[in-house]
Amino acid sequence: MIQSMTGYGKAVVIFKEKKINVEIKSLNSKALDLAARIAPLYREKEMEIRQLIAKSLERGKVDFAIWIEKEAIVDAAPINAALVENYYRQLKTIASQTGIPEPADWFDTLLHLPDVTTKTDMEQLSDEEWAFALQAINEAIAALVAFRKQEGSALQLKFNEKIDNIERLLAGIEPYEKGRTEKIRQNIVKGLEQIPGVDYDKNRLEQELIYYIEKLDISEEKQRLTNHLRYFRETMNEDGRGVGKKLGFIAQEMGREINTTGSKSNQAEMQNIVVMMKDELEQIKEQVLNVL
Repeated sequence: MIQSMTGYGKAVVIFKEKKINVEIKSLNSKALDLAARIAPLYREKEMEIRQLIAKSLERGKVDFAIWIEKEAIVDAAPINAALVENYYRQLKTIASQTGIPEPADWFDTLLHLPDVTTKTDMEQLSDEEWAFALQAINEAIAALVAFRKQEGSALQLKFNEKIDNIERLLAGIEPYEKGRTEKIRQNIVKGLEQIPGVDYDKNRLEQELIYYIEKLDISEEKQRLTNHLRYFRETMNEDGRGVGKKLGFIAQEMGREINTTGSKSNQAEMQNIVVMMKDELEQIKEQVLNVL
């Protein structure tokens, strides 16, 4: 079963007073193109995160983000009351000695002085918290993979529909192909008869006609295209890496056979059918770019 490279996953876990959020999304790309936004506390685990994503997702343009939300009461920086009191006494003394007016809003002035609020950015990552964060990462990746499989199922239905259409159009060429030989012969003979005073060897004409018709024969192209269509279906049901790339190569081969068929088609009806097959194939090629 094929997978799409388009996907989205999100997970949230609660660790004590923290909410750990993980979000991951992907689009199609020839290789793995990973952009990661990681909360400062988890940056020491960046290589482990990248390896986990690469192993699970293989290909795609991937955007990953992990961030923390804390309760406001926990996240607020504590105020150093002793230092505020010390600043207040010093400013009162300076104002008294120099005659400088005291501030109208003491709190606004004091809270802007150095080190009044104690920063807590030096938090250390514990093994317990990392286990919770890793759980969220794995859940988000699993959600994205499930999304990819769902999109892959929709793509497979679309591919089967397009393959059915090409097979139907290919079968539609046969009636025109059968009557083509006699029509070519009649046109050549008619053209020769319209030239006054021309005498021709009928046996030689038949030999040349056979050679000409063999050059226009599309039996091999039809057989190879039929084989490619069958192989495309079989490949869609394969598991493992590189299915999208393999489908792309098969689609290229299908295009070669359809183009050769078109170049050998000397009837408007056959050429119209070839144009419709090309249209179906182009839609396959566009969507194959999204297959993992």
